[in-house]
Amino acid sequence: MLKNGIECLVRNRNSKAIITLSSSSSRRRCIALRNLCSKTQTQKEAATSTARTVPRERAECVVIGAGVVGVAVARELALRGKQVLVLDSAPTFGTGTSSRNSEVIHAGIYYPPNSLKAILCVRGREMLYKYCYEHDIPHKQIGKLIVATRTSEIPKLIDIMNRGIQNGVDGLRMIEGSEAKRMEPELQCVKALLSPVSGIVDTHSLMLSLVGEAENHRTTFSYNTTVIGAHLEGNNICLHVSETKHLEEWNGRCLLHPELVLIPELVVNSTGLSALALAKRFDGLHSGVVPSEYYARGCYFTLSNTRISPFKHLIYPIPEDGGLGVHVTLDLDGQVKFGPDVEWIEGIDDISNFLNRMKRELCAFKCSC
Repeated sequence: MLKNGIECLVRNRNSKAIITLSSSSSRRRCIALRNLCSKTQTQKEAATSTARTVPRERAECVVIGAGVVGVAVARELALRGKQVLVLDSAPTFGTGTSSRNSEVIHAGIYYPPNSLKAILCVRGREMLYKYCYEHDIPHKQIGKLIVATRTSEIPKLIDIMNRGIQNGVDGLRMIEGSEAKRMEPELQCVKALLSPVSGIVDTHSLMLSLVGEAENHRTTFSYNTTVIGAHLEGNNICLHVSETKHLEEWNGRCLLHPELVLIPELVVNSTGLSALALAKRFDGLHSGVVPSEYYARGCYFTLSNTRISPFKHLIYPIPEDGGLGVHVTLDLDGQVKFGPDVEWIEGIDDISNFLNRMKRELCAFKCSC
């Protein structure tokens, strides 16, 4: 049991302590938190009966989820002097959508002008290139072509260019099909929008760097540790924590019992595809602040039996409902992938939600061309 594995090891003059969360009999993890060994006394009954007799500990900042967003948030908080604990149900970082994507650095073209997505994408792209350069993260600014294959698509392409310009994307240029073919001999189109600031990045190297920096600034990562829900007590969010291995044995019918209740000053829910499902299990959180979820599976097709890539740029069609359409992406080794397609999915079971294991989220096929 997790609660039996909590052991106070050090308490210094600043009331900081280190405890160990034992996620297995042979493996212990030390978690550094401020005031972690001081038990809290609540003034009113806990919102959930299962949490009444569970050990409680305080924390300063808890980030749920160790994907690329979670580790980036943890790093930033740690750099600002915060004591940070990152919880993830998997055995290591970046096992969900962060390791199942096209690794594209987007320019910020598609989003509505002045929207938060547009602002953050443009600023984030600039910051990401800077971070990769300064930390020697493998990346390449290879550029992207958004193509119109029919004359009827040209007005949409012009709209996309104007939107990108409004968003502050530099270097956008409309080119004729003949120029696009000179750039990409295997490409057939009538017009194309060139985005020279688009690129690709090695996501694992990026996450490894972020994790290392976070750990160097006293962030602690507790893997195989799952947040199964939470409840509100006044202004506090009380997180219900359990060992992942116990959840894997859950039959989905009986009541889930947390082994530890964490009471952080700040909580960041960064669990990727599980974020909305987890937020809905925060008892006392107004349902109106949790958006509706829509799940889709995307498949990528890998181009094989070729030593030299037929493409040098990212190539995208006109966007379609549910995504940016089946496009051509390259990795840093020159491997070509086509995808993703879109298949909408009805419902995800609770165990997949908790463990962030959307097994149907992504599949890959190889084709000989």
